[in-house]
This record gives sequence, structure tokens and C-alpha cells, in this order.
Amino acid sequence: MDDPIIKLNNLTKYYGSFKAVDGLDLKIHQGEIFGLLGPNGAGKTTTILMMMGLTEPTNGTAEVCGVDATTNPLAVKKYVGYMPDSVGFYDNMTALENLMYIGELNGISRSIVKDRALSMLETVGLTGDAVHKRTRAYSRGMKQRLGLAEVLVKDPQVVVLDEPTLGIDPSGVKEFLSLISSLSKERGLTVLLCSHHLHQVQQVCDRVGIFVKGTLQGEGSIHSLSRRLFARHAHTVNITLAKALQSPWEDEAALLELEKVQEVSVNGTSLEIASSADITPDIVRFLVSKDYAVSGVQKREYGLEEIYQTYFEHQNSDHNLS
Repeated sequence: MDDPIIKLNNLTKYYGSFKAVDGLDLKIHQGEIFGLLGPNGAGKTTTILMMMGLTEPTNGTAEVCGVDATTNPLAVKKYVGYMPDSVGFYDNMTALENLMYIGELNGISRSIVKDRALSMLETVGLTGDAVHKRTRAYSRGMKQRLGLAEVLVKDPQVVVLDEPTLGIDPSGVKEFLSLISSLSKERGLTVLLCSHHLHQVQQVCDRVGIFVKGTLQGEGSIHSLSRRLFARHAHTVNITLAKALQSPWEDEAALLELEKVQEVSVNGTSLEIASSADITPDIVRFLVSKDYAVSGVQKREYGLEEIYQTYFEHQNSDHNLS
């Protein structure tokens, strides 16, 4: 694999005696959508500021596109587009005027800035009347799209989005996340998405990092984190039967003798079976052979919510789960 486009090495930041970021080591590769997940105050924004060269680390280094953000912050800004959680524009200017102004500030010549701005507005879905509408009349969702166009207008290699869906309605969130995913794939953009919305992060991110009290507790794909945390009961299946089981259930011991079955929980018409491998067909065949009418089979998936909660339960432990 190519060298990481973002390399954070022992990145640490104190504000007085308060440690906002604690020894952060992280590598993100080109074209990835990486989700930095954590509650407000976890250190996500401070990490971004150090990556952008907007605040100096107490210790460690932040390298973006081969440039040290601390010693050469202006060079980093050429490669990175940053969209904060609250995007501001000149209310009396139109979307096009705002974007052209930002483009010129980023060194785009006047001869091409209008065409570039129009292209970016089309890319983010702002067309027709929206182009010439004053931004004071823009909804929150429209402003977020314009903010993304502002980030893209200078053709960055890395896009950093800090809580980009804050205040957008559910349909707008879905459209915005779909847009981010498409842009990453089509342009090879590296996206760092900082959020505390688990479901949104799970929808679009290739990998996630879970940030708790300034410390990266774990990182990887949702699948790899799930396997790491829930290895003992990596596969759980819920079986629904047509009739409730008697307690004690006479066939529980026989089911536990099936290879790789670890635990069986009985609750009326429901059976929850944990195993070290996916043996769902074997379990169903066993029940049918015992003349039980199976009316439903549902495999349990350990998603980001369970992963996130598990890390928080261990945040005060002495060892790091990653």
C-alpha cells in the first residue's frame, strides 16, 4: 500500500494541565473515508486543528500529504479542505458570489474562477435558482452543501469534515452522506469525518477510530473491531419457534453438544444461540429434526453502536482495547 496521506505520530496537546489529546498515532491512506468518532469534548476538533497547523502540538507530529503541519502550515492548507461544524457566508452575496470570492482567496485566477465555482455548485447539487440566491435565504442543508463546494473549489487531496450533518433533517443527511461517498470514490479524495452520530459514520466510513477522553481507544473497519471485541461470541443467531418452550427445555443439553455452540438462552418462543462460528444451518436442522416448527431466523450483527458502547465501558480500565 502507498504511504499514508495522513500520519499522526504521538500527537499530544495540553491546554494548561488539561490533556486534550494523548499520544495519538494514526495513519490514513488515500481514498479512505475515515470516521473519527467520539462525544463532544473527546479531542476530535483539537486533533483537526493540529492537522491543519492551526494550533501547535505539545508533543508529536502531524504530517499531511508529506508536509509537517506544525513547521509548514501554509503548505498544508493547499492540500486540505476544512469544513467546520458551523459554516459562515456573506449573507448579502449569492452562492456563486461567495464561492467565487473564496476561490480567488485560494489563488484561483479571475479568468477561470466563475466556471470553477459553477462546476462545484453543480457537483454538490446547487443548481438553477439556488446559484443566484442570497445565502441568507439558504436552509441549513443548502449551507452545508455550499460549505462542501467551498472546500472542493481549491481541488484538495484531503477533506476534513467536522460534524457536517449537524442540524440537517434526516433526508438531507442521507443525501449529504451519499454525496461524500460518491466524491471520495470518483475523485480519490481522502475524507476525515468527525462526528458523534454513530449511524451516519457507519453508513459511509471505510474505517473508524473511537476517541475517548483524548485517547484513541481503537481503530479499524467495523468488521475487524467487531471480531476483536466479540471474538468469544462472534456469531449469535435468534431463532423464533411457533410454540413456546417449556422450562427447563429438555433439548438444551443436546443443542449445547453441537460443535462450536457456546451458549443457549431460552425465552418463550425465542432461542438465542451463541457460537464460535456461523453454524446457523446446523442449528436449524437440529431443531427441525426434533420436530420444532421454526418461524424465524435472524443473525445478530455487532454494529458500531455495540462497539462504541463496549469501548466506553472499558475507558477507565488499565489496558487499551486496541
